[in-house]
Amino acid sequence: MKRPYLSSILIALLTAAVACPPAAAQTTLHLTLEQCRQQALEHNKQLGTARLKIQKQTADLKAMKTNFLPNFNLALADFYNTSKVNLTPDATAMFPSGMAGLNSLLAQLGQVPQYAPLVSGVQGLIPKFRLPDDFLEFKVGNVFLGAVTMTEPLYAGGKITAGYKMSKLGLQMANTGVRLTEQEVLLETDQAYVLCIRARQLGEIARSYRDLLAELHKNVEAAVRHGMKLRKDAMKVQVKLNEAELNIVKADNALRLAQMNLAHVIGLPLVQQIEVEEPAQPQTADPVVAGAEADISLRPEVDLLADKTEMARLNVKLTRSTFLPSLLLFGSYGYTHGLRFMNETLLKRGSATVGLALRMPLFHFGEGCQKVRSAKAAHQIAQLEQDDLTEKMRLEAMQAGNNLQEAALEVSITQKSVAQAQENLKMSKQLYEVGSEPMSDYLEAHAIWQQASADAVEARCNYILAQTKYRKATGRR
Repeated sequence: MKRPYLSSILIALLTAAVACPPAAAQTTLHLTLEQCRQQALEHNKQLGTARLKIQKQTADLKAMKTNFLPNFNLALADFYNTSKVNLTPDATAMFPSGMAGLNSLLAQLGQVPQYAPLVSGVQGLIPKFRLPDDFLEFKVGNVFLGAVTMTEPLYAGGKITAGYKMSKLGLQMANTGVRLTEQEVLLETDQAYVLCIRARQLGEIARSYRDLLAELHKNVEAAVRHGMKLRKDAMKVQVKLNEAELNIVKADNALRLAQMNLAHVIGLPLVQQIEVEEPAQPQTADPVVAGAEADISLRPEVDLLADKTEMARLNVKLTRSTFLPSLLLFGSYGYTHGLRFMNETLLKRGSATVGLALRMPLFHFGEGCQKVRSAKAAHQIAQLEQDDLTEKMRLEAMQAGNNLQEAALEVSITQKSVAQAQENLKMSKQLYEVGSEPMSDYLEAHAIWQQASADAVEARCNYILAQTKYRKATGRR
């Protein structure tokens, strides 16, 4: 385990110890590997984030689908304007030379006998004639406008269709992302689980080794008291016993940190007490053939790469559509109330409008061509990346198969080594007790047994992880 990783876990441990005093009793959970996996799939924070991305993409897809439907909008406006225009004519300006010209005209008409009475009446009314100031006055005043508009795209160069397909791909990629995150979480869970098993079993080996040394130390001390052994022999055993005690403390600390790490991975509080159950003995007879090409079609990464390439292809269409003609159907119905003339409201009725709008790009100095070329190059890059990463995933799956074969062989070898170390320790004890073997050889037999047992634990843990990594490399859970 790396030192920074241990430091981060230790800090979390101290924080949890301060937050929750020891007085608060915790119920110990006994979990199997499958229960840990299920707990992680239900409560892991990374998976929660991946599932929220599905909700986001679902909402985006539904929003994109509305682009195929017409849009309706309501617009309302009310304003008051003090502008006014007086259109009342100036009577004196209607005749040449003003009133003098009008009087001259009336004098000429008065010389005609049949017009004389009329001219006399008009000359009497002229001084009294005056139009009102607001007779022909135009005012803006208070104006109210309201309109409902409808727009429906008839043709947009394929932009709406391409965008909708890209949104569907985004939702599909979000679902695939959940599958990928699940595999990563399961691998992380198995690793945390195996760390707990490893720490506990190494602790048990350290205690067994300590017990053997304690018994030997007791016997050597007795022999020293009777003059049958030298004091230096007892000191050699004591040094080994001290090392064994230290290894027990290290194993216990590693177990506590491993349990906290497992609690974090499966979504439990760090202070939760966890006891993991021993997994079944690994079956070394595995159908994987070393060097054989594995099927990776079930891997979520394969689907993600294919969707990424398809997304790049659709982006070419989306880019091209920006520089194609678009046709829009629009309609509206509006009502206007306002504008007064001669104290009467001019506008107080509704009106409807229906029409077509065509937008056609003419010339952009080659901008469209260059952007389409860029999108096509991005599509080709995505295809090359897909081919390259697919080959790498095949190699990874083959390597995982080889590692699984090697791990199975290592389990078998270490089990034999433990049996041989136990037999060697038994024989060494017998020879030591009859005085045919020095203490150094007997202590070395103890150390060989301890190392063989530790190697067997490592081999079993590595095999469990090799199985998990092989399943992940081939897209299985």
